Amino acid sequence: MEQSKLQALTDAVLHRLFIELEASGRHVHVTQSQAQLLFGHDLTPKRPLSQPGQFLANERVTILGPKGEFQNVAVLGPAREEAQVEISLTDGRILGVTPPIRLSGDVKDTPPIFLLGPLGRVDLPRGLMVAQRHIHLTPEDAQRFCVTDKQVVRLQTLTKRPCVFEDVVVRVRPDFASAAHLDYDEANACGFTNGDLGRILP
Repeated sequence: MEQSKLQALTDAVLHRLFIELEASGRHVHVTQSQAQLLFGHDLTPKRPLSQPGQFLANERVTILGPKGEFQNVAVLGPAREEAQVEISLTDGRILGVTPPIRLSGDVKDTPPIFLLGPLGRVDLPRGLMVAQRHIHLTPEDAQRFCVTDKQVVRLQTLTKRPCVFEDVVVRVRPDFASAAHLDYDEANACGFTNGDLGRILP
């Protein structure tokens, strides 16, 4: 019992000082009408994600690029007002495209891409991007870490191959769960494994 209490206290202290790291693989967001075209129905939840209200859908798509494709790509819900396809820079080389690095939702002047589902194909005029590394924070945690919404910080990873990432954007909202998000290129570069922590630097 004493050991479990000590572990709980240690975990609480760690999460007061550090931020949990999460790795995000390639995935797709679609609109409700696009889900109907691709699958014949709305997205159906498979399991919840760490961000409240977000879920991994049972549905999967194929991403079609000029030179290559990725099959069985995860679709995240709920449906959005505009579609978005998030990949890594390495993925872009395989597809034959050079996606810009953007914050989620900033799809202006992003490249077109094509999605194939079991019932149809959707040609997106824009929406392909590499997600800019970022940190989700609640207002309370933002105050604790002394940062503000849209502030750009550095992130030190406490991982197998520790490094410091520059140009990490802080995003603050009451409905967020606090976590730092890296794509797979970044996660592999620092030797990330589930449960790793990071430290926010000015």
